[in-house]
Amino acid sequence: MYLADRRSAPSASAPPGDRRATTDHRPRRRAGSALPPTVLVLGTVSLITDISSEMVTAVLPLYLVAELGLSPWGFGVLDGVYNGVSALVRLMGGRLSDRGGGGGHKTVAAVGYGLSALCKPLLLMVHSLPMIGAVLAVDRTGKGLRTAPRDAMISLAAEPAVQGRAFGVHRAMDTAGALCGPLLAFVLLRVAAEGYDAVFTVSFCVAVLGVVVLLLFVPRRLPDAAQATAERAPAGPRTPVRALLARPEVRRLTGCAVLLGLTTVSDSFLYLTLQRRLDLPTGWFPLLPLGTAAAFLLLAVPLGAVADRIGRRRLFLAGHLALLGAYGLLLVPSAGGATLVCAVLVLHGSFYAATDGVLAAATADAVPEDARGSGLAVVQTGQTAARFVCSLAFGAAWTAWGDRTAVLTAVIGLALAAAVSAFLLRRAVPAPASHSPAKDAR
Repeated sequence: MYLADRRSAPSASAPPGDRRATTDHRPRRRAGSALPPTVLVLGTVSLITDISSEMVTAVLPLYLVAELGLSPWGFGVLDGVYNGVSALVRLMGGRLSDRGGGGGHKTVAAVGYGLSALCKPLLLMVHSLPMIGAVLAVDRTGKGLRTAPRDAMISLAAEPAVQGRAFGVHRAMDTAGALCGPLLAFVLLRVAAEGYDAVFTVSFCVAVLGVVVLLLFVPRRLPDAAQATAERAPAGPRTPVRALLARPEVRRLTGCAVLLGLTTVSDSFLYLTLQRRLDLPTGWFPLLPLGTAAAFLLLAVPLGAVADRIGRRRLFLAGHLALLGAYGLLLVPSAGGATLVCAVLVLHGSFYAATDGVLAAATADAVPEDARGSGLAVVQTGQTAARFVCSLAFGAAWTAWGDRTAVLTAVIGLALAAAVSAFLLRRAVPAPASHSPAKDAR
């Protein structure tokens, strides 16, 4: 198992079986110690950036459907582009960051954040659907470039036994931005004469601030443990994607991420379904993501710690059961009003808290440090590409059959995908032989 192998080999003077006596004399952080500063700084960058991006995301479905008169199928295409383009470039971002040595992860992440920031003012200049789609594609290119190297920096900075908590803290800070972004968009839509233009302009200014924080405060070099590994590793080509997929754990994680992604309806469609079900005024629509973000914010850190204890794969599957519950509530005819909204959004936020950072931590367990960016990109690319297909399929189903039948189809598909994934991931877990940090990190 890789997590056991990544530590330095015991020295000749060490007692047999004593893994603590190693040739590496650097003091190690204890599992309960404070998280490294890199995790907190990257969390701050994500917090600021998510304020910017979620301001746009919160108003975009309504802007396209209500203002421009886009059909659910047309919105599904654009939403698929919005999410699918990042899947095409995540592998490139991961590979480029791994090839760049100690500073490669920061460099590629900075390019990705900067590219997304530049797209915000472009939304003020384009009004046709093809041009809007092109701008969104460039924005998602930036997201695709930055995601894998950012997660690689987090996984390399944190000890294996606390990576679930590290990703949970990062995702909680990221979600704090997602909580503020829609709220700010809501205020701007109500007080500004040109509400959408004001949202896009403020979003650009906030995004630039995030890039500045990344450039000034995120260290360029690898953490000590990862740097030592890189120095000990022999020179040569990095691990190719096909070699990563040859690892059974990576292959199973990727397969399950793809299978579950094919039945994960995009957030925008879920909010549109709620809005139509309850006939909410358009001015209140940007507030719907706040419920998801609030639940995510409250649960990301505790569920990350739970994942470190009970197993990251188990929690990943449990999160999809919460999503299944959210879809099911949309089909209950007697439910309605504030109770329905709160229940659906809490379950939706719980799904993200139990899966987003947890999947990244589970992937980090399975890949070597010198290919961490590529390994994360492989799994994330499969998941994002599958969600792209789901957006297209759900939009087509909504247009052809209506929203209720489309949601029912998603419920059946997700239930089947979760059952198959449970079988595959259970096979991937070896029988525990002894208590060890490697086992606990699973």
